[in-house]
Amino acid sequence: QVRLGESGGGLVQAGGSLRLSCAASGSFGSIDFMGWYRQAPGKQRELVAIIADGANTNYADSVKGRFTVSRDKGKSTVYLEMNSLQPEDTAVYYCTANVIDVGGTRRNYWGQGNQVTVSA
Repeated sequence: QVRLGESGGGLVQAGGSLRLSCAASGSFGSIDFMGWYRQAPGKQRELVAIIADGANTNYADSVKGRFTVSRDKGKSTVYLEMNSLQPEDTAVYYCTANVIDVGGTRRNYWGQGNQVTVSA
């Protein structure tokens, strides 16, 4: 059993910054990649940023240069530093992790979602 606990969302004016955190807890062997998706009203859920175990990253074109994803392997935690936020970034942000359990089985887990609202 694995739980992803998210924090750090909120309301910010355009041009501001927020940092999201997501920590994995429970019983597992290791985590491969961790990252973030988001879903805006009326739109499909989309990839925001992913960071692999070896620290390779992948970003959506819309956030490159503004967002930075990082992780603390010892704490099983992933972060998303969001700078120069715009109203178009308003969405529910979901943490995800690809987890290998103690028996070697791999599966994805999801957080409950974290609202980020950017006002003009």
